[in-house]
Amino acid sequence: MKIREIVAPLEEFAPLALQEHYDNAGLIVGDPDNEADAALVCVDVTEAVLEEAVERGAGLVIAHHPLVFHPLKRLSRTTYIERAVRRAVREGIAVYACHTNLDSAPQGMSYALGRQLGLQEMELLTPSGAAAGAGFGVVGRPECEMPTEAFLRMVRERLGTGAIRHSALVRETVRRVALCTGAGASMMADARRSGADLYISADFRYNDFLDADNDLVIADVGHFESEYCAIGLICEIIRKKITNFALHRSERSVNPVNYLV
Repeated sequence: MKIREIVAPLEEFAPLALQEHYDNAGLIVGDPDNEADAALVCVDVTEAVLEEAVERGAGLVIAHHPLVFHPLKRLSRTTYIERAVRRAVREGIAVYACHTNLDSAPQGMSYALGRQLGLQEMELLTPSGAAAGAGFGVVGRPECEMPTEAFLRMVRERLGTGAIRHSALVRETVRRVALCTGAGASMMADARRSGADLYISADFRYNDFLDADNDLVIADVGHFESEYCAIGLICEIIRKKITNFALHRSERSVNPVNYLV
């Protein structure tokens, strides 16, 4: 199939117009009219992922994070980004990213994470105004009211994270949960206004834990862990439209952050 045909379901679900101004979603390496017999889906395009694509005969790698985020001044071997771009071009592998457009699409990334954590009756947390139903984060209720620590332990198990950084457990139980995949510290005020007992996201700063104050528990589950659901979501979107195409979930898309516990 042509590259443009493979990614068409993604662009229908998460139009590129929904990406944030700083983003670089879309086809980053390759020709949309080139053919690909298989695609490999990952969170980040690394040298290991490209090696896996070569081994699997995948002519297309679909990632959540753009391989090239900032303009490149050279294509040497200095950074993994430069080496990965060189390898993709040399092997004839197209590279596509579905990033903040997938985050903010109606029923996008945060809904996928919410389903993984068993949230029900989910609503959009922060509308973007870009399109009906578009925005970031969700708020919903857990399957049942749970002690806060027990809920966090469930989250850690379901996401497979090595550790969860959290603020003081000022809420004894969790009845309402807000979450946002990726770096969502800027939406803490929205989580508080939503009436959430707990706000789950990633990349919180030191002062964010102080700002949680006495009315909200914040939990940093890790950037990779919060966005690993992108692989399943991307595969689901494509398979609903294209049933006879070889679509592989990368086995080498791994967290670059390690935990010593």
